[in-house]
Amino acid sequence: MKVIDREQLEQKYPLLSKIDSPADLKELSLDELPQLCQEIRTYLLTVLSEVPGHLGASLGVVELTVALHYVLDLPSDGIVWDVGHQSYPHKLLTGRRDSFPSLRQWGGLSGFTHPNESQYDTFIAGHASNSISAALGLAVAKAKQKDDAQIVAVIGDGAMTGGMAFEGLNNVSSYPNNLLIVLNDNHISIDPITGGLSKYLLDITTSKTYNHLRYNAYRALRKAKVVNERRRSNILRFNNSVKALIADESNLFEGFNIRYIGPADGHDVRQLVSQLKTVLSFQGPKLLHIKTTKGKGYTPAETSAVTWHAPGKFDLDTGERATVVKEMPDKPLKFQEIFGRTLLEIAEQDESVVGVTPAMISGSSFNFLQDRYPDRVYDVGIAEAHAVTFSAGLSRGGKKVFCNIYSSFLQRGYDQVIHDVAMQATPMILCLDRAGLVGEDGVTHQGVYDIPYLRCVPGLTMMSPYDERELRYMMYTAYKHYEEGSFVIRYPRGAGSCADWDVPLEEIPLGKARLLKDGERVVFVSYGPVGYTVTEAIKELEQQGIYPGHLDLRFVKPLDTEALDELSEKYEHIITVEDGALAGGVGCALLEYYSDQGKQVSITRVGVPDLFVKQGAVEIQRAYVGLDKENLVKLALKLYHKQ
Repeated sequence: MKVIDREQLEQKYPLLSKIDSPADLKELSLDELPQLCQEIRTYLLTVLSEVPGHLGASLGVVELTVALHYVLDLPSDGIVWDVGHQSYPHKLLTGRRDSFPSLRQWGGLSGFTHPNESQYDTFIAGHASNSISAALGLAVAKAKQKDDAQIVAVIGDGAMTGGMAFEGLNNVSSYPNNLLIVLNDNHISIDPITGGLSKYLLDITTSKTYNHLRYNAYRALRKAKVVNERRRSNILRFNNSVKALIADESNLFEGFNIRYIGPADGHDVRQLVSQLKTVLSFQGPKLLHIKTTKGKGYTPAETSAVTWHAPGKFDLDTGERATVVKEMPDKPLKFQEIFGRTLLEIAEQDESVVGVTPAMISGSSFNFLQDRYPDRVYDVGIAEAHAVTFSAGLSRGGKKVFCNIYSSFLQRGYDQVIHDVAMQATPMILCLDRAGLVGEDGVTHQGVYDIPYLRCVPGLTMMSPYDERELRYMMYTAYKHYEEGSFVIRYPRGAGSCADWDVPLEEIPLGKARLLKDGERVVFVSYGPVGYTVTEAIKELEQQGIYPGHLDLRFVKPLDTEALDELSEKYEHIITVEDGALAGGVGCALLEYYSDQGKQVSITRVGVPDLFVKQGAVEIQRAYVGLDKENLVKLALKLYHKQ
């Protein structure tokens, strides 16, 4: 995208152009903040219409972000954002405005917050539900050091469904701290904002009169020894009981002994500034509940929150998305779509087949099954650990479960895979979407660790398809052998190499690789769709008179030892190629096998080395780690010429 020059920036964004740090923001008057919010929205829309990113969530928190930066003293104070989808306005106000057009690009800004990127990023925010725990740790540390710095956790109602958020809430009142949790409620109706009672409660709980009355009442009750100064829980219960008495009701957060204030209008920036100043003056942990609209300020994003969560490029004037194109008959569908269509096909044959997903209905293409059989799809919210154990319970109750979780998110359910699935031999089909290098989402979303962390778990059958047709075969094979154990199928984001995917379902032999190409001297052993890159490299090598072999491993657990024995006897060199971490990966599996057999085999491993791969196009990331055709050709030539 063409970066807006300084003159254009000042002309179009007279207030935003002056802000290079939160300190600059404080130079504005309170009455100028609404205009600044409008300029931020315009800037976000202008850039994100050409540079794809997460739009809806960021538009919804503009006023909150401005108010927080206006009131807090950053970076001495700290904001912990829960999921970086909502952090774009924060980036604009913390010195990253001019570089914002480099968002999610190689060498550019991350789409999430990360302390390595800015001193204003207090904590990494790529996976949901960690903000309360992280912010609580920071707040407790500050309290221990007699540091009066303010720590704020900003969490959305969706992230509040994660178990870790409740673990954090459960501990908030256990230690001395002044943590403020801001609950950004843009979907789930925790407490309606409309109506006189809600507005009255908000006004009274933030007023000086109410707090003075409450303090005097507390002093009187303490003197009468009704509450105990040594027990913070008594104090917090009393504080919450005053409002409960007035409102004749309580709520979830007060049950955790967290002072609750709200709901407040999350789009009234001046009122938010006033409320934040008041709430931050309260001692002890507290929660400010605000109501916002996802996609606020842009009608298409307001009316279709799911579509405009991350819409890709779009026409700013018309709202027409550039990524919405008519499906071509010969264009390969995405792996996700093949999964969804195949699952429906299997489910039509067997009413015991069900699907489970942690808040990824559309992303994982469960919508095909949901549209036909809505009572056979379970969206458990952002709760991966629960998704795994819930699936295990469904399975042991007689259902045949396809549990679909993004590879990087299954890390949050690893204990459950071991304890609740594998250890008791619970049948299940775990489908790992977004496996391998994922592109612009960067370090927090790279699905490169699942092979190592699952390969060591007893009882799992692990496979990965070369193309979309193979995905169908593997899903059907796992279904046909469902009672024999737990299956893991990993596949990447986006389209693969096979346009002719719609073939009849058929089983493949369990634990058997397939030889795609017989060759001489050097053989590639690939696992999953990265094998297509190997196929393209071999075509180029053959034009140079070199003919390597190619084995599509299909299964990394169990290994096809018969095929591996044949490779060691016929070929001088083996090149393993995997779209995953090298440490503990496919290449290591072969090395272990040959070592255990006492065989000396020359193996060169190609995959993701011991580093975090940053955001950028998948093609750039693969070239960076050597998973591109050019590197494979060069590597094979080098091995041939060694002889």
